[in-house]
Amino acid sequence: MREVWNDIEKWQQEAKTTTLATVVYVGGSSLRPAGSKMAISSTGEISGSVTGGCVEGAVFEEARSVVKTGTPRLVSYGVSNEQAWEVGLSCGGSVRIFIESMATPPWKTILPALKEAIDHNQAVALATVTSGTGLGNKMLLRKDGSQVGDLGEPSLTSDVASQITSNWEVRDAHEITFHTALETAAIFVEFILPRPRLVIVGASHVAIPLVSLAKTLDYHTIVLDARSAFATRERFPHADELIIGWPAEDLKKLSPDASTCIVCLSHDDKLDNPALMEALKSDARYIGALGSKVTHAKRLDALREEGASEEQLKRIHAPVGLKIGAKHPAEIALSIMAEIIASQHGYAG
Repeated sequence: MREVWNDIEKWQQEAKTTTLATVVYVGGSSLRPAGSKMAISSTGEISGSVTGGCVEGAVFEEARSVVKTGTPRLVSYGVSNEQAWEVGLSCGGSVRIFIESMATPPWKTILPALKEAIDHNQAVALATVTSGTGLGNKMLLRKDGSQVGDLGEPSLTSDVASQITSNWEVRDAHEITFHTALETAAIFVEFILPRPRLVIVGASHVAIPLVSLAKTLDYHTIVLDARSAFATRERFPHADELIIGWPAEDLKKLSPDASTCIVCLSHDDKLDNPALMEALKSDARYIGALGSKVTHAKRLDALREEGASEEQLKRIHAPVGLKIGAKHPAEIALSIMAEIIASQHGYAG
């Protein structure tokens, strides 16, 4: 949702209505993942993508029909579907896309709460009925269990809310089938998560390109360093925050959570090690540290003396970055960002 949200808000301010297309199922490896969105304004402007170009034209035409009728529509394309070739889906995949108008009552009910969550960087889950009675009904669920909207039938609303709450850490968008007393309903569950943060300890030469790469991937970037000569706006014009002070203390104030990645790049034990101790106490999703295997072995011994457990020490990615033969600062930064992304999707050890 975040990828199209700014445009949706802009169109709302311009009194334009929005039709939203969401990928609810993907088969094959060459398509965009479930949850990918394409928003279309009432004047034909487009934001986002559902397949990277394969079926966007066909979805655009379907969206025009949805606007006319006001009724959501679930459309499917796949290799066994002759229309797949007509619309360009020849990559061997299959996809189901839910198309709906954001001018409907379910959307009007949850939009204020959704806007608040996005504006305040809060995590919420959004459940939508994609087949069955109550097509298009929506429920927004917060981590504390409070909700806005409903899925129509009380038992269905309660069952879906319970499943989301008990599996909150499973944050990949997915479709669930529920059997009610009257029918079988399909519910699409997606998570609108806080914008990820990348906290870099040490305003080093590697940190400069790392900030640029992270910004490209829409990370909120924070650089911490006690050395004011290095942590300057001239060196880091694109960093969201540049904090001069003792990194460990500032890191503690930032309260790293599951949307936070921390990378220590100062190559100075006085800065890196205390910061790593704070990072290990937190819920940070990724912790990395620059240095050779020999340097890291010495670092681990120092952290053990400070009370770090073996389980905690396993969380540190070091030497930091995927092995791509990186030599220069920009290459090292690329390897670090690649490892962060791989870790996010479960591909890094």
